[in-house]
Amino acid sequence: MIDRSLEVLSIIPFSDAQQAQLQAVAPHIHLTVLAVRRPDEVPADIWARTEVLYTDRILPGLTQAPNLKWIQFHFAGIDFAVDSPFIRKSGVAVTHLSGAAVPQMAEYILMMLLALGHRLPEAMANQLRSEWPRDRWERFAPRELRGSTVGLVGYGSINREVARLLRSFQVTLLAAKRDAMHPEDQGYSLPGLGDPDGHFFDRLYPYQALKSMFKDCDFVVVTLPLTLLTRNMIGAAELAAMKPGAYLIQSGRGGVVDQAALVEALQEKRIAGAALDTFSEEPLPPASPLWKLPNVLLTPHIGSISPNYLQRAVDLFATNLKHYALGETLLNRVDLELGY
Repeated sequence: MIDRSLEVLSIIPFSDAQQAQLQAVAPHIHLTVLAVRRPDEVPADIWARTEVLYTDRILPGLTQAPNLKWIQFHFAGIDFAVDSPFIRKSGVAVTHLSGAAVPQMAEYILMMLLALGHRLPEAMANQLRSEWPRDRWERFAPRELRGSTVGLVGYGSINREVARLLRSFQVTLLAAKRDAMHPEDQGYSLPGLGDPDGHFFDRLYPYQALKSMFKDCDFVVVTLPLTLLTRNMIGAAELAAMKPGAYLIQSGRGGVVDQAALVEALQEKRIAGAALDTFSEEPLPPASPLWKLPNVLLTPHIGSISPNYLQRAVDLFATNLKHYALGETLLNRVDLELGY
């Protein structure tokens, strides 16, 4: 246990109760909370003494925080920061918030699986036209989730919880993971959620076998981080491997799915439809053809939004802060070579 003053700076405005929760982790923690928008709004003396930084996007200059040893980000996806000079500085540990948004993101994905399978985009279009179609039995015959095959691209905290939720639907679960030889979860997980030991899928694939996995899938769910390895990982060849009646759900980082290839596949009805929450360019430009495709559900990067997110973030940070104070391994530590 650290027996000296541990200076912690948060850029996120935690409530008094949340600050008390963090202070209670160890007796020598001194927490400073500053709601600022730029690094130069943090007084020089605070930067100088800070050892632990909790931040969204604000980082110090190379010489502003000589005692900084650990940066905890407020987000799971930190592709915007991995090439920062300070992040690359030797000796500074970096962790992300993977796991904190699991409940709401898994619910979002489940909602989209059901909405696509039950033809919700077309039903909404009928409502706008005040139309009661005579061929509704044929037009709205669903692709039932029960008994289907769902492919999970990226078997991190989100898709592990999706897998747990889908068990009650008796689906066949296929999963793809960078390190397919180690199915267990090494990151943070909320108690009772997810698949920590890696038991819920029927088959596990390496990324190199995505096309083989896709040919069997009725639904494909993508939750990958954006890295040099994953950028445009799902392109024209992978989309061509999908069934004509299959659906794609993208709720990981934008840029993992080749957006131009996806638009073409949707326009030509080579896949049945898609639900997209993240995009290669955000906000999605008004001129994007995705806005007007009838077989697409779009949301403006809201899958992780929840009134409970901040408290879950504090709970994760408190757990990691305890690890740090005890000299234990930090959860969700970023591998800068992998980019996440």
